[in-house]
Amino acid sequence: MVDTAVRRRTALLEVEDLAVHFGGVKAVDGITLQMRPGHIYGVLGPNGSGKSTLLGAVTRLTPLTRGRVLLEGQDYTRVPARKVHRMGIARTFQTVRLLDDRSVRDNILLGQDTLARRARRTTGARVDEVMERVGVREVAQLRPDELSYGMQRRVEFARAIIGSPRLLLLDEPTAGMNTAERAEIGTLMKQLRDEGVTQFIVEHDVQMMVDTCDHLFAMNVGRLIAQGEPLEVVRHPAVQEAYVGKGAARGA
Repeated sequence: MVDTAVRRRTALLEVEDLAVHFGGVKAVDGITLQMRPGHIYGVLGPNGSGKSTLLGAVTRLTPLTRGRVLLEGQDYTRVPARKVHRMGIARTFQTVRLLDDRSVRDNILLGQDTLARRARRTTGARVDEVMERVGVREVAQLRPDELSYGMQRRVEFARAIIGSPRLLLLDEPTAGMNTAERAEIGTLMKQLRDEGVTQFIVEHDVQMMVDTCDHLFAMNVGRLIAQGEPLEVVRHPAVQEAYVGKGAARGA
């Protein structure tokens, strides 16, 4: 058995017996998982399986029914969401959350508060670098409501990475994008991973998850039903059953 102290030195994020219940609905029900630094993790599951609720719990935006969340061994279960960002955790959301009365550049600058108090290195040049990297520099002065949905997702991505987070949670980051755009974002995710940014992704594009992630978790009705190498998880009987139904899975 691996010593707990050793395990925690190698884990960036730990989720222990995490549960989120809304009345009688068990959106997340006893999830335990670990993430090592510098890897891309994804979570698969049909609609209503608890994926976005899990991300909300990890970022402390969603109250827990029970369980703990730890970053590099530090228990931050009771840390308010506004302070979690200062720990080096950033995220995007399932639905776009941008300010339509502000420019793209200003929206991205809002993300600097996540780490700026600690790092103090978000400058105009840094904003330009991030916009160029994500592919939104040419629309910097436009408002989000003047952009396509796919471009709005890019702006959210840029806002999330402007503060150089250690842990980046992405909820459907390529929604509204075409195949080429998704490939570009997948490449960017891998570059960030190679720079040491751990990522946790919810995405409905299974092929992209297989191509991009180092490790997959699969959920159904609030529980973890499989985890491991991406292809192994996608082919797991429980995952197949969750997606296509018991009868169809038998005939596949």
